[in-house]
Amino acid sequence: MKIAVINGVNLNFTGIREKGVYGSQSLDEINALIADHAKENGIEVLFFQSNYEGGIVDFMQKCYYDGVDGMVINPGAFTHYSYALRDAIASVNIPTVEVHMSNIHKREEFRHTSVTAPVCVGQICGMGWYGYILGIKALVHKLQNDCNAIK
Repeated sequence: MKIAVINGVNLNFTGIREKGVYGSQSLDEINALIADHAKENGIEVLFFQSNYEGGIVDFMQKCYYDGVDGMVINPGAFTHYSYALRDAIASVNIPTVEVHMSNIHKREEFRHTSVTAPVCVGQICGMGWYGYILGIKALVHKLQNDCNAIK
């Protein structure tokens, strides 16, 4: 099984910015924890981060051509307005879980709306870096047990 973990805008500054919201671990440290989990479970994981919508769209389309089974995406602030990412998730038709380290529903009002979540199989928020692990577990479960129900 091959799963892509995609991080959007400003997530390369995880561990530097707003530590009270995002924690003190760097994105590289979080990716290492994810990689360890994936290896223990026989999952191939691909990592990608970009501050540019087009770069993320290009990567998602590459995932389609490379036969990626699922995607976990933290779009960052793109969550709230990027119809380009929303359309890319819908167009590649790869089961996707949206993840946010903070609970976006407890934050500023503008963060309560996700334009990407409606084309994802689910959303996990407020669980810190462990949300990525939960996203992978959810995808694996869906792909192995409930693949006909994925839309």
